[in-house]
Amino acid sequence: MTIARVALDVPLACLFEYAAPGLTREHVGKRVLVPFGKKQMVGMVMEIANQPSISPQRIKPVSFAFQDIPALSSQTLALCRFCSDYYHFPLGQVVMTALPSRLRRNKPVTQKMGWVQETLRSALNQSQATRAPELNAEQSKVLRPIRMGEFACWLLFGITGSGKTEIYVSLISQVLKLGKQALLLVPEINLSPQLEELLRGRFPQYRVVCLHSGLNDGERLKNWLLAQSGEAQIILGTRLAVFVPAPNLALIIVDEEHDASFKQQEGLRYSARDVAIFRAKQANVPVILGSATPSLESYHHALSGRYHIAALTQRAAENAEPPSLRYIDIRRAKLNEGLSEPLIAALRERLQRSEQSLIFINRRGYAPVLICGMCAWISGCSRCSSRLVLHLLDKKLRCHHCGHEERVPVACPSCGNVDLIPLGQGTQRVENALSDLFPSARILRIDRDSTRRKAIWPEMLKSIRERRVDILVGTQILSKGHDFPKLSLVGILNADTSLYSTDFRASERLFAQLIQVAGRAGRAQIPGEVLIQTQFPGHPLFEALRSHDYSGFAKTLLAERKHAGLPPFMHQALLRAEATRSSTVMNFLADAAKLASRINHEVTVYDPVPAHMPRLAGRERGQLLVQSNSRKKLQAFLKDWYPKLAETANKKVRWALDVDPLEF
Repeated sequence: MTIARVALDVPLACLFEYAAPGLTREHVGKRVLVPFGKKQMVGMVMEIANQPSISPQRIKPVSFAFQDIPALSSQTLALCRFCSDYYHFPLGQVVMTALPSRLRRNKPVTQKMGWVQETLRSALNQSQATRAPELNAEQSKVLRPIRMGEFACWLLFGITGSGKTEIYVSLISQVLKLGKQALLLVPEINLSPQLEELLRGRFPQYRVVCLHSGLNDGERLKNWLLAQSGEAQIILGTRLAVFVPAPNLALIIVDEEHDASFKQQEGLRYSARDVAIFRAKQANVPVILGSATPSLESYHHALSGRYHIAALTQRAAENAEPPSLRYIDIRRAKLNEGLSEPLIAALRERLQRSEQSLIFINRRGYAPVLICGMCAWISGCSRCSSRLVLHLLDKKLRCHHCGHEERVPVACPSCGNVDLIPLGQGTQRVENALSDLFPSARILRIDRDSTRRKAIWPEMLKSIRERRVDILVGTQILSKGHDFPKLSLVGILNADTSLYSTDFRASERLFAQLIQVAGRAGRAQIPGEVLIQTQFPGHPLFEALRSHDYSGFAKTLLAERKHAGLPPFMHQALLRAEATRSSTVMNFLADAAKLASRINHEVTVYDPVPAHMPRLAGRERGQLLVQSNSRKKLQAFLKDWYPKLAETANKKVRWALDVDPLEF
């Protein structure tokens, strides 16, 4: 009796057995349609066996075996198994997460394959390749020791503007000459258009495909199939692209490896950077982690010798220097809608010189909160432990956490006062203030609100490069990866918000963000200047920033982390839970802590506590932290603990295990 062991998209860790008389081992990695309860579900064949492990009377037959696409390779299935084991997430849900949504449906895609075959047959762009700039001595030195065909993890630690992208392109060129495939991961969708344009220009005779959530289902499936067939030699994508099948994979690059966007925060809570390293080792290929501000985990591994380090210490453009930094003490400065006089004067000077400026404020909307000066009413979200942000252009109060919206009230809901006050600055308010100060300036606001339309971001980039913009106002979308040759001034507002956060990673993130956004200035021949408005100009973080000393600052943080027993010297897992009532959440976590105390694997189990945001989207949230100085011991503990949690969980509680959490 032939048995197919199938992974299904259900919250159960086991494989399900079905009678499959027509299937062979060649069908491992193929999709099948199987009965599950009262419905039919798409599953993935993980194993073929000769004997069932349960009573034959309980086994139902496979309804249909899909033959529309090639089977997933054993390497791809092994990658899914690794993620299931390490992140303690059901294997079937891992496999389905790795597939394009079209392949999760219970219909074959054969009838939709015409455009794929046409793409395979279509002629490639035969235009002349754009000329690559000559590498400087430092870039050439970095390239020499990186070898294709053997696993090594390289931390490419280069200051902003040092030419890390040219290193990527040179390595990809080596891969293409070998007839192989390269995978390049970026943290944000907004970074992919300019990289795609660069790669298509340099390698017009090769196929470049993109994989990210901005594509529709058909585009994503087409590009996924081109990668799986080996027809696409360069694969560019965000975190989910780490799972894309690539039979000839020879190189993996993770750009801006420190970025928190590489960590999935829902469902399968994986780190694309860490999965990329595992995949590179599995395929025996090099993996490059690039950043001007590496994560402390990666930097620690480089210092300890686990990773190789390749450093770029100078800017790639001839005579280009890192920007000068100056702090504006806003305790003594008079502010005009959040802008100090020295910053306004610097903006005016750049306008007179026809140079571009960037005002960075990591808050979208008009103002973070609306208040009543009479009774102290605050525009709070009814569904979250957060404030509603004023979006004046839309005349809405909007929660940036759950998406809840309300109309701006004409009077205070508490006392009836009509004089409501917007408190603080967001990108819209800064844009309005700049328009009043410089009415002839061409100002462009770039944030999540202004870039929602699919095609708008490339249009904005084109406007900036063609110098049809004088002043940019933006959030973290603009903080990394962009090269604007005429941008000479960066002004940073509200830099103090993370200095004294309870999150132990806050200072690391702030330093990285400020280094990244400061690096947008002076990348070509024009000298760059960065003005940072702050109430704490003498803070050690700002002192390190002034000297562009990431290494010194990172070593200080590592010493603090080691003394406090925090990552990367400790390994953590966070049990997250939510329910409609706080008592339900805390009772579940208390029971989970008791279960944990009965398992002896030398881990520390902390008391249950409310989440940093206790209420989100109408549900109460709590968490339970466990940690160990040994990853192996923590994983052994989680392997025992997870099934016990699944057995005893209250149906009223949603819970998830977050291994190597970044947010608390």
